[in-house]
Amino acid sequence: MGVRTFGVEEELLLIEASSLQPMPVGQYLVDHHRQPAVTGHRLAVEFQQEQLEVTSPPCTTLGEQLDTIRTGRTLADAAAQEVGARAVAVATAPVPVTTHLVPEHRFEQIAARGQLTARHQLTGGFHVHVQTDSRQEGVAILDRMRMWLPVLLALSSNSPYWNGTDTGFHSYRYQLWSQWPATGPTDVFGSTHAYDRHCEDLLASDVPLDAGMLYFDARLSEHQPTVEIRVADVCWDLEHAAVLATLIRALVETSARHWRAGHPPARVSAAVLRTWMWQASRHGVQGQLISPYSGTPTPAGDVVAHLLEHLHPVLTEHAEHDAVESVLTGILEDGTGAHRQRQACRTENNLSTILHAALPATP
Repeated sequence: MGVRTFGVEEELLLIEASSLQPMPVGQYLVDHHRQPAVTGHRLAVEFQQEQLEVTSPPCTTLGEQLDTIRTGRTLADAAAQEVGARAVAVATAPVPVTTHLVPEHRFEQIAARGQLTARHQLTGGFHVHVQTDSRQEGVAILDRMRMWLPVLLALSSNSPYWNGTDTGFHSYRYQLWSQWPATGPTDVFGSTHAYDRHCEDLLASDVPLDAGMLYFDARLSEHQPTVEIRVADVCWDLEHAAVLATLIRALVETSARHWRAGHPPARVSAAVLRTWMWQASRHGVQGQLISPYSGTPTPAGDVVAHLLEHLHPVLTEHAEHDAVESVLTGILEDGTGAHRQRQACRTENNLSTILHAALPATP
């Protein structure tokens, strides 16, 4: 394969422009913007009316990804402003909110199954699709990248507040999302047959409604030849988002190369990986992460450095290593969106200041 394309989906929170309270206008906005933009971006509903999803066209470089994420957020915010709303990149609503379900049959079925879990489900994820050659390659990639997913979650963490409370977590979105069945890390599959059998067994339970509810941290896409990495919070800073997507594309390529070279995946169980994910969700990059090499707590900066070293050949080939390293250094020094949110709240001791600080700059 040549250069792999990669595209992103961002789930943004809709808030009323003056009161800064979550605003249930997602369905209305999508109804009035059904056609793709000339840039190739699409707006779509998410589970709750207080959300808006932006799907960006595939890219091949970090620079393109930065531009396309910026364009997607601008389009979403411009659409929101038509009805007195704004679209902001925070992964949970910091203020108390009563959610309003998007009136679609599938969502209504999910809500009926999920009950309180569904009513609390107002979370903004950052999903990255990366091109693959085949399903066989895709499963091999999933098996070899899984041990690094906690680091990606920590780098993206942008949801410390929920329902008017500082949760103590850096990514509380991940905790909320993990309440659904069929979420989180997966064991090593080893083959497409094993992957398919795992999915079939889950669906046979009739607990997940359909294959779309197999909410693994990373999975094969049902609709396109990609792996879909779903672990990250939507990022506060668009440059962080672009670099995270670039890291994921490099991780996919590195994992594919290791598979072709005959390197086996690390045999860390899904149960153990779940504890690594919890640590990343709790502390972000301000503290310790679990090292994929030792399986023990290690300073977050060291684990991020190990990831960068792991991806060095691919990032260097794409002439992206220095730019990625610079942004990662900034994240470690200045913090993720979770740190930015807590700083904003401390300024005036008011949760609404978080949403004000998250407002995109207007032209």
